[in-house]
Parts: sequence; structure tokens; C-alpha cells
Amino acid sequence: MNAVQLRIVEFCWAKQVPMTVHCFDNRSKGKQKQQSAPIDPGDNIVKPLVVRFGGPRLLAAMLLACASAFAHGQAYPTKPVRIVVPFAPGGGLDAMTRRVAQKLTEQTGNTFFVENKAGASGTIGIAQVARAAPDGTTLLANDGSYTMLPYVFKTLAWDHANDFVPITTTSVSPAVLAAGPNTRFNTVAELVRYARAHPGEVTYGTGGVGSSLHFAAEQFAQVAGIQLRHIPFKGAGEAVAAVAAGNVDIVMGGPSSALTLVQAGKLRALAVSSSHRLGVLPNVPTFGEAGVDYRMTYWTGLAAPKGTPPEIVAFLQKQVARAMEGEDVRAYFASIGADVGGMPSAEFATFMRNEVGRWKSVAAGANIQPE
Repeated sequence: MNAVQLRIVEFCWAKQVPMTVHCFDNRSKGKQKQQSAPIDPGDNIVKPLVVRFGGPRLLAAMLLACASAFAHGQAYPTKPVRIVVPFAPGGGLDAMTRRVAQKLTEQTGNTFFVENKAGASGTIGIAQVARAAPDGTTLLANDGSYTMLPYVFKTLAWDHANDFVPITTTSVSPAVLAAGPNTRFNTVAELVRYARAHPGEVTYGTGGVGSSLHFAAEQFAQVAGIQLRHIPFKGAGEAVAAVAAGNVDIVMGGPSSALTLVQAGKLRALAVSSSHRLGVLPNVPTFGEAGVDYRMTYWTGLAAPKGTPPEIVAFLQKQVARAMEGEDVRAYFASIGADVGGMPSAEFATFMRNEVGRWKSVAAGANIQPE
């Protein structure tokens, strides 16, 4: 046995890989007998038995067995996992992703951390994840704006439909139509009547052209049959603050971005886009109750680069679902007007494809031109 072969056997012995080998008893007059037992690398030294490799096939089998043992010994994750949030810190997606990362760290004993890569409506961070190694160490935290980007940019640095593997949703929440405390309308009906009488006069703020707030407000305008004037800002926080300051009339934001100001009396919530009233805003009617057939869902989720092994995707989906079962997570999400996610990977992929199709008509109706 040469040194390389001995190293292989020693490794397999350490891994306790069972093998069947041919051994020759030097005291049996050359008669061959087959034994099935773990190999002791020292057998050919301290015992009158000589271990011989039975040619290339046996060596290949041993290597395969060793490789299998080695693979089974490597559990995911073994390295810190980076979750890229493609927006600035402080937003709803950032806050919820940090809570999920904390729970995944606690559950797995491995570090999951958030890294913010903002810029160009999220495309900088998304492109970075698309180029990352598909080994589960780099993930993307995304939201509804991901499904709107094809109508904002003529070209993207990734294949929108194929370069990511959806893992699961982390949250779902309705939109909240909010107005400044001193605006001329106190209900959705008053807003619609005024906007119909004064086309293009009512202003709405968003986090920028093509943002979730932009598409959500335009969808509402189309459903209600009114014309609004768009005032874009650099982020959702700025848009909400502008409405609270009275510089803009309304905003169609998520509960997490508007809730604190509503509770402080600095914003007036007119309606929520869910089928039921929110526990944190029990006195705010749904759009259905207000007489407008408008439904909108903000969502957040996780995705991995194309080529990430299915077992890693399944592991992450399972761990996120487990995190969502925690009372502390449920309580936190409820406190900001959101429900926990947990949609299976395949269902999430179908959902996103449908969302891309849904926003196409909104973009066309609002004359949103890709640049």
C-alpha cells in the first residue's frame, strides 16, 4: 500500500466508512477468503494479513464512499450568511429582515447578518446578489418593488425571471392611505369627490418613480377613476414626512412606515387595503367599507442566486417558517400592522410571476415609461 492509498484508508477509517475488501491470509497457502469489516490501517503491519487494493474499481468505490462521508459531514450553514437589503437602513424591509436574521442566528447557531446596498431603486443590491456564488452564503431580501422594476428600467443587470430562486415570504401587509392632519378631506369618499372635481390637483408622495408607493397610488387612482399628481422623494420615509408636514396631500404607504405618525396624530389614516381592519388601526375602515374596490398587498421575502442547491433552499424555508412561529416575531409583526409570511418556495415563485403581470397594466395606465 502506498502513502496515498494509506491516507485514503486512514480517512475512511476515521469516518467509519464500512467497506468490503479482499484480504489474503499468508498462512492459508494462498487461498483467498473474503471478509467484510472496517479496515484498520495497521492490519498489514501488526497482523499476518496483507491488505491489497482490488484494482481501479475498488479504489474508485473507496473514493466515492469517502466523498459521500465527507459530504454528509458538511452541514449548512458553516459560514456567516449575508442578507442583502437593497435599500437604505430604517425602512420596513430593513427592520423586518433584521428581525428574521436575528431569529435564524438563534435557531441555527450560525451568524445571519444584514447588509444594506442601496441605490438605483434597489437594482445595485439586487445585481450584487445575482452575481454571488450560489452556495447559500448570500441572500436577497426583496419586496414588491422587485416585481415592478421591469417597467421602470429598460435593461436590468440580471434576468428578472431566472436569476433568482424564491425561498419564502417573510411578511405581508396592506397599504394604508394616509393624509396630512390639516388636509381638506377626512374620508376616502371626500378625497375621490374632490379629485374628480379637480383633476391633477391632489398630490401624492412616493419613495421615487417606480417604487412600491408609486405603483400602489397609481393603482388606487385607476380603480377610483381619478387623476393624481405624483411627487417623488428619495425614500418612503421622506414621502411620509412630507405628507405629515402638509407639503403633500396623501401617501399610500405600508403600515410600518405610517403607523407611528398616525398614532401620534401627525397623519390621518383614511383606509387600509386589506379585507379586514387592522388590529393596530381598529378605527380605520377598509377600502371596501369606504366604497372603493381596491386591494393591495405589500410583501417582503427572501431569495437566493440561481443555482443554489434545493436542499439549502428547503433548509432556509423551513428555518424561516420556524422563526415565524415564535410569539415574539408574531407580536412584533402585528405591532407594525403586518402578518408573518412563510409561503413555500414554489408558491412564492408563482406569486411573483403573477405580480409582474399585474403591474404591467398599472404601469401602462400611469404612463410609467422605462428608462
